[in-house]
Parts: sequence; structure tokens; C-alpha cells
Amino acid sequence: MSITDNYVCTCRTTHPGGLDPATTVMAIWPSPMVYAGPTEVEFHAKSRRSAGASYFVVGRDPAGMKGSPNAVAHPDDDLYDGDHGRYVLQNSPGIGGMKMLSFVKVMYDTKDNVMKIPDESRLDDFISISGTKMRLLARNGAVPCSATNIPTDLVEANCIPSGFMVTKGWQGVVDYYKNVDDVERWIPWSRPVIEAPACHRTEPRGKLGSTSFSLKHKEFDSFWHDIPMRPNGGSAEIINFVVEIPMYMTTKMEVQKELAGNIITQDTNKDGSPRYYTYGTPFFNYGLIPQTWEDPSLVSPQGNGGDNDPLDVMEIGAGPLEMGSINPCKILGSLELIDEGETDHKIICIVLTDPDASRINSMADLDVVKPGTTAKLVDWLKRYKTSDGKPENSLAQDTPTSINEAVAIIQETHDRWKTLCGHDTGSYPSYIKGAEKFWLSSPGCRGQ
Repeated sequence: MSITDNYVCTCRTTHPGGLDPATTVMAIWPSPMVYAGPTEVEFHAKSRRSAGASYFVVGRDPAGMKGSPNAVAHPDDDLYDGDHGRYVLQNSPGIGGMKMLSFVKVMYDTKDNVMKIPDESRLDDFISISGTKMRLLARNGAVPCSATNIPTDLVEANCIPSGFMVTKGWQGVVDYYKNVDDVERWIPWSRPVIEAPACHRTEPRGKLGSTSFSLKHKEFDSFWHDIPMRPNGGSAEIINFVVEIPMYMTTKMEVQKELAGNIITQDTNKDGSPRYYTYGTPFFNYGLIPQTWEDPSLVSPQGNGGDNDPLDVMEIGAGPLEMGSINPCKILGSLELIDEGETDHKIICIVLTDPDASRINSMADLDVVKPGTTAKLVDWLKRYKTSDGKPENSLAQDTPTSINEAVAIIQETHDRWKTLCGHDTGSYPSYIKGAEKFWLSSPGCRGQ
């Protein structure tokens, strides 16, 4: 949308928010600054131009980047001049008809009560309100200063002068910075605020992207214990796949072993905040096989015990499946992840309803129909935690198992689950290490 300077000025005086909401579109471009210098300025401008923007505000983005700490001549100098990004951008090919709006440093004029370019003849009348100072004032809940007595130290006075920002705008800034850690109210820029893409047979509660969200099944008491491992009459190569994380979603959802109903909620970080994948957008549907359990007491030849979870599934079909849905899935193989010293098998399958299901009957078929998929799965499993500052995971082997080997893994974990629930002996053990807090009271497990 193109807006003339005159239109902007007119709207600023007639609308408290600055622009006419009936004719203004606000869009947030999810591309945070990484301090890459003038080249990054070009990227931001050209990407916005490609999205239809006709104006670009060129600020002092490259400024503040320090040079080498080993510099001798000018150790305190910035690497780039404050105008360097603007100069490079104005001489860049490909900008086309996009107009550049230069953003120069402005200060608050205590005489006129407005933000403006400082008058060199009376600099003592101007107060600098940097972004850092503005954020501090907002966190402190600064209130309007006296119109007749503007203090030189705004932070100490904890006030904001009139003319710095429209009243409702400042109230919004204060509300945000005073409550920025409230995970129920604020969701980071990279995480969409949407309704849960849940199956109609489930019942979602709370807000997706927050710790208040949960999902239970309407027909089964437990996602883990009451849904059969296989469809009725299905062969050994077909399992029921329960979707926790639909394809392309970064919310780290999982069945909760310790909560009643083994409902699906969002996993949390150590600080209690909702957990997200940060390595990238999953190109697979992710979930579990019900009525399975990777027993920690079952130690692999490499010396690793099971991860104490139901068996994980990575479904590599054509598109997203609904959260909480139950899908018959054809086994293609598996990969054995070693995650922080625990064995964490990943069964690879394709749902029977997928357009390519008839063509993909093995991992070899998968790479013929969808070249490079196995390599992408291996890369993801090894590296998906590195973006959180953790070391790479390892695999027992980079080559997936055969279908028969994957079926054997599923059967072993199903037998371990039966022991957990007491189905193999008619009674369950009074104590199983790792299962002390599990909710096992559903009809399919230890319930009546």
C-alpha cells in the first residue's frame, strides 16, 4: 500500500493511533535482525519490495556493531557508519520503484514538546530517548510527565513527556513490556496464533501455544492405553498412528504419561515456557503408536535404556494430519536415535490414505518417490536440538532398519506395555522403575 507523506500527517492529527485503521494494513515481517551489516539492510528492503511494499524506512541498523577488539588505531569505533546501510541500499540494483524514507536521529524538544532533529544552537533543550531507554521506561510503567516541567532524567522521574508518543500507543507499549514474560498473553513472532488443527473426534481446551492447552479424545479414555496398537484385522505391517504434531507445526506437543486421560499438551522448557521446535519446520507428521512403551530397563547392545515413552512415529506423507487423529499407517522401517543416553526408536510410516501409499512400500521406495527423504530424516534427528545450543544426537546407524526389524521393535515395546499394565500375567507389578507417576487407570490398562 502506498501512502503519501501528506496522508500520513493528516491521519496523525485526526486519528489517535496515527493512521486511519479503515485504510491502513499493518503486517509484521517475521525476519529478526541478525546484525549482518549493510547486506542485511538490502535483504530486508528487497524482501519487503517482493511482498508489495512501496516504501522502506532506512534507519541506522548497521550502527553499533563494534570493530575488532584487537584494533589498535580506533578500538572503540563502530564497524559501520550510521549512514552506511542507507548509502549501500541507495546504490543497490533491483530496488526498482521502492522509495526510501531516511530515518535520522531525533530527540525530544522540551520547548516544543515534540520529537525532532536537534537544533544545534540550543542542544540543552533536547533530551535523547533511545530505544533502550524507552523499553526501560515502559517496563517501569512510566506515566506522563508534567507538561510544564520536563525532567532531564526521565528514568529517575519515571515519566514520559507528552508528544513523545500518542497516549493509547504508550499504554500499549507499557502493557507489553510490563507483561512480556506472561506466556499466556504473548506468543513470539515466529509462532502463529491459530486454533488447534484438531480432529473432530477430540476435545481441545485452552489456547494453543500456551500451557493452558490440552486435547482429549471423545471416545477413548486414554490416547496411550485405550486405542488399539493396530486396526482391527490389520496385518503386522500396519499400525495405528496417533498424531501429536501435525506436519509444518513447530509446537512440541506430546501425550502426557502422568496426567489423567494421557491427554495431549504442549511440552515445556525447564523455565516452564511452552516448547517449540527451533531447528526448522517439521516436514513430517509426528506422534506415537498406542499400547507401546520403551522400557528403561531394556538395555540396547550400546548400553542405552529405553526413553520411558510410547514408541514414536514419523509419518512422511503428502500433508498435515489432524492433531489427535488416529490413522492406519504402513511401516517402512525405523531409525534408532540415541538421545541424551537413551534409546528412542522412530518408526517411519506412510498413512494408507496418502496418494503415494500404493507406490511406497519400503524405505527404498520412499527415496525413489521422494528423493532425499531418508537423508533429511537422519539430519533432523541428529541436529534438531543444536539450534537450542545442545550437542548433536547420534543414531545407532544412519541406515534405516528393514520392515521386519521395525515390526519386531514394535512387538517388543507392546509386550513391555502389557507388562506395565499387567496384561501378560493377570496382575501388574507393585513397582516398575520409571513408571511411578504414570496414569494407568484407563480401561485399556489397569482400570476396570
